[in-house]
Amino acid sequence: MKKFFQEIKADVKFKSAGPGQKLTESVGEKAPKEKPSKPALRQPRQGPTNEAQMAAAAALARLEQKQPRARGPTSHESIRSQVRKELQAEATVSGSPEAPWTNPVPKPKEEGSTHLAVPGVYFTCPLTGAILRKDQRDACIREAILSHFSTDPVAASIMKIHTFNKDRDRVKLGVDTIARYLDNIHLHPEEEKYRKIKLQNKVFQERINCLEGTHEFFEAIGFQKVLLPIPDQEGPEEFYVLSEAALAQPQSLEQHKEQLLRAEPVQATLARQRLVFRPSPLASHFDLPADFFSLTAEELKREQRLRSEAVERLSVLRTKAMREREEQREMRKYTYTLLRVRFPDGCLLQGTFYARERVAALYAFVREALLIDWLPFELLALGGQKLLEDENLAFNECGLVPSALLTFSWDAAVLADIRAAGAQPDSSVLKPELLSAIKKL
Repeated sequence: MKKFFQEIKADVKFKSAGPGQKLTESVGEKAPKEKPSKPALRQPRQGPTNEAQMAAAAALARLEQKQPRARGPTSHESIRSQVRKELQAEATVSGSPEAPWTNPVPKPKEEGSTHLAVPGVYFTCPLTGAILRKDQRDACIREAILSHFSTDPVAASIMKIHTFNKDRDRVKLGVDTIARYLDNIHLHPEEEKYRKIKLQNKVFQERINCLEGTHEFFEAIGFQKVLLPIPDQEGPEEFYVLSEAALAQPQSLEQHKEQLLRAEPVQATLARQRLVFRPSPLASHFDLPADFFSLTAEELKREQRLRSEAVERLSVLRTKAMREREEQREMRKYTYTLLRVRFPDGCLLQGTFYARERVAALYAFVREALLIDWLPFELLALGGQKLLEDENLAFNECGLVPSALLTFSWDAAVLADIRAAGAQPDSSVLKPELLSAIKKL
């Protein structure tokens, strides 16, 4: 054992003695030191190639998917979008305006482009007749109502009450309370207490004072603000008091009350934008503007809720009826639809509709364009589906959204009469003034 440890110690000393020497070399001779070579000049670093950049982008995307950030986007699409933005920013800094690995995002076509089937969705102001964009409706109607005060303050104040206040339940409660005030005056014209309305009254404050246009209405029908003393109270309070001139015309008060009760909010109507096109093989091709697909805040919330429900439905088996209901629900997310009707001569009639409008609206639209509007006709969807005029179905329930091509056909009895008379069933049926403004699709 002692010999074993001695051998280990000798081996350690031998290894730590340094490099060996030849027996022919003297102890003082040293091996010549190698001169340090000059450092090589660094070559300028080349930028990554396109293939390397593509590989880096793919690797980064995979890394982001496997290890998502704590506060970053959660969906794969948003992660990829964020990666593309960062890579594009780096490419811009390096001098390349557009990275070669990115697909250019197509820009939305400008409104009014000749390639669009319709320039956008427009509305008509019922008070002025002006054609408005969606974002111009409220401002134009408000301005028109306010300008109407100079000509008819009663009608203007009624429109203001029903249009400016969006809570319909509160409007109904306030209108009913005003009608009760006027009913008491009409039923008890001799009672002075019914001709006075205390402005600080709790009912008046909660139901009437909170609505826009109510004060203008009271003043327009003959009420005046008066400070009256209150028994057992130091200072006077403000009242609406009906004037003697207005009290002498009870029929006018009754008419104003009925007018107030029957009124509806002033809303811009959808402009049909009626167009007639020559026969074209592009009849079923629709290039729609963004207005047909934009969603309001309420619609976006609804879509989010529907998607959450869809995730839950993926884990359960669905019947055919359940799938059909889901398809109908998908159709309801559209607000507008663009419809074309092809006539026997090949001409096309185009109009814009709400997706929730009924089929009868399309029949009325077509009938207005016919030279002989009293003859019965039929409208057929693709596949030969007959749309009945008296059928209470909306366009989104029929699958006619966001666009559709339909076919005009005379009723079978009318078609038989046309043939019996020797006339051509495929002759033009539209009004001449529409054909004079016909366009090329």
